[in-house]
Amino acid sequence: MSASTQAMATAAPVAETQRIDTIDILRGFALLGILLMNIPGFSMADYSFEAFKNDPSGFNFWLYKFIGVFFEGKMRAMFGMVFGAGLLLFIANKGTKGASVHALYYRRMFWLLLFGLIHAHLILWIGEILYLYAVCGMILYLFRNVAAKYLVWAVPIVAIASFVAGTIQYQNIRAKRIAYVAASTAQSQNQTLTATQTKALKEWRTIEKSMIPNREDAKENTRKMKSDYATVAGYLRPLAWDGQTKYLPFDVWDSLALMLLGLALFKWGFLTGAWSTKNYWTVLKIGYGLGLPLVMYSSYYAFLHFTTLEANLARMEQVSINWIGLIYPFQRILIVLGHASALILLAKSGVAQGLCRRLAAVGRMALSNYISHSIICTLFFFGYGLNYFAELEYYQIYFVVLAIWAIQLIVSPIWLKYFLFGPLEWLWRCLTYWKMQPMWRTASVPNLVSPAS
Repeated sequence: MSASTQAMATAAPVAETQRIDTIDILRGFALLGILLMNIPGFSMADYSFEAFKNDPSGFNFWLYKFIGVFFEGKMRAMFGMVFGAGLLLFIANKGTKGASVHALYYRRMFWLLLFGLIHAHLILWIGEILYLYAVCGMILYLFRNVAAKYLVWAVPIVAIASFVAGTIQYQNIRAKRIAYVAASTAQSQNQTLTATQTKALKEWRTIEKSMIPNREDAKENTRKMKSDYATVAGYLRPLAWDGQTKYLPFDVWDSLALMLLGLALFKWGFLTGAWSTKNYWTVLKIGYGLGLPLVMYSSYYAFLHFTTLEANLARMEQVSINWIGLIYPFQRILIVLGHASALILLAKSGVAQGLCRRLAAVGRMALSNYISHSIICTLFFFGYGLNYFAELEYYQIYFVVLAIWAIQLIVSPIWLKYFLFGPLEWLWRCLTYWKMQPMWRTASVPNLVSPAS
């Protein structure tokens, strides 16, 4: 065997004694929070939000706003930050140098990418993030030695670049919408359409099929989701593939910026709990103090201007640049730093240690728990399962979330009492190191995340 191959053979996963509790807690919290954002995608028909998101007199309205303010985008941001920190945790103390470390890491990302393809195309969750994270992780590795003070600049730079790229994409769609309206008007007046007008009708129809379904499409999409596995797969797989190919260049930068921020925060000691209590309180106050007014204004703006499909399309025809979109990346980072500070302060305080241990256990089994979200939800909501798609009110779908949370907060620490890894974490490690990893816990390997009493 070559020296690098021998080094890879002796490399092993991070030992339990090297795990960082705060990072596991943050990962667990983010994972559970992601389900809050994903559950409507599993369960609700297109445009079903219109029934309540503009009615302040209803409970669904306030639940929708609360989740939007405190969780929308923030949980994915927190997960991305922790994923970035995980790069340094993975390569630390590997006992390997040079090419062997590179090969281990990229093999790890390759298998994550494959898990993402399986997740999207077999389990049929088009909102899956493993594929995207694998691609971002491959790029992220190139920045592992960059100083933290430079890494943090990725957030504002990418925020502005993403806004520009998004605006270009928006204006392209807007131009096709305006051309479609003109062609549709001519057609309704029985005018002979030009080749350009005929093309405009076809191009907008393509957008309707892939991005902005019309009302009839929405009904048909619901019918498909309530059908057998082959029908659901035939509808969702092309959308998933578009996300993993056509739209990947637009999606990769946001996630990459969050991972780079995570690298910086890990190097600074923020994510490890190394800061003083006073400094965490300062970040919490700044994060919430600036972030909450921004997100509340953005939410109120959406309430005024983005009420229905028809209102959204009309506004698209009128407004060439949605400047309000610049608020999103900044309010999200501010609030997620507030959330992270609050969780780290909770962990450092010694209060609610039972909850913290359970969150840490969920975080240590993040891959298994994330995939189980999709398995449970697809079998509960999709037509080939219990067929509850488009059957429940908005608030009712969160009873499913609470049930899954309860199961994972209870089962994860119990599982780790007997096993070293979650089942998919174990498989991922075996594939990464290309050798069987120990699974059963022994007396010589104590459980550091015991079930709370």
